[in-house]
Amino acid sequence: MFIRHISFAMLMFAMASPAGASEPLIQPNQRIVFLGDSITYAGGYIEQIDAYLATKHPDRRYELINMGVPSETACGLSEPYHPFPRPDVNERLGRLLAKMKPDVVIACYGMNDGIYHPFAEKRFATYKAGIDRMVADCAKAGAKVILVTPPPFDPKANPSKLVERDAKEFGYRGIYKNYDTEVLSVYAKWIMRQAQREDVAAVVDVHTPVNAYLAAQREKNPAFKMSGDGVHVNGEGHRAIATALLKGLGFDDFDSTKVDGNLIRLVRARHRLLRDAWLSEVGHKRPGMKKGKPIVEAQQEAAELTKRIAGKK
Repeated sequence: MFIRHISFAMLMFAMASPAGASEPLIQPNQRIVFLGDSITYAGGYIEQIDAYLATKHPDRRYELINMGVPSETACGLSEPYHPFPRPDVNERLGRLLAKMKPDVVIACYGMNDGIYHPFAEKRFATYKAGIDRMVADCAKAGAKVILVTPPPFDPKANPSKLVERDAKEFGYRGIYKNYDTEVLSVYAKWIMRQAQREDVAAVVDVHTPVNAYLAAQREKNPAFKMSGDGVHVNGEGHRAIATALLKGLGFDDFDSTKVDGNLIRLVRARHRLLRDAWLSEVGHKRPGMKKGKPIVEAQQEAAELTKRIAGKK
């Protein structure tokens, strides 16, 4: 295990962006909101980042809030048989910006935006337009925007879900077999090009280094996988995303093996408490979501958890 994490750190060193940042892209006393789909909502990589910051900088207060929503897109598209219209981040973004007033928005979209079909320019255009709208609205509200490439889809995780290009239908139940190489990689490359925009503070690539880590582990163990369905990563997958994202944000020395397990549990409790409360406060179109506590009550409970977290540093 120790050797695996060391090799992973070496892979991350050259792959995340921006290289050579003079100081981290997130700072203490900022409200940092994470937007994304079910991978973000699950929260593992955000919890790892938060626990790292609490351990590395015990005298500083970083406010990280998970505002991911399962099934969400930036494009507003859904596959025909999806049980409900996939929620669109732009539907809730204005309310989120007004109520939460984030200093930094870290957004990771793409996995759902190709709706698991073969590549099509029209779908790609809706994705780009959705990201453009999201960035413009965040910038207008005074929030610094950091775009993150989508994590990879792993076709070897569950081959029974794969379908060929000539399949009659595509979606989360039957995913195009080359979805990662022909769709997500294209979306990721476009995200990386947004680094040149004045309204984008930075871009961070997690797609490339997480794929590289997956390939490196498969060289040692062909049966290795970090996901049951190729989409939703497990704990190791979230640690891989956290490592790449932290490197891109300007923190080079993350080692998940050194994060205290009790600290992670406290951080997770705080994140889920505030996530559910803020999602209920802001509102969204995703059915079946847990209702959170009123914001004031959640913040009071979170403050008590923060005291306990401080004792674990």
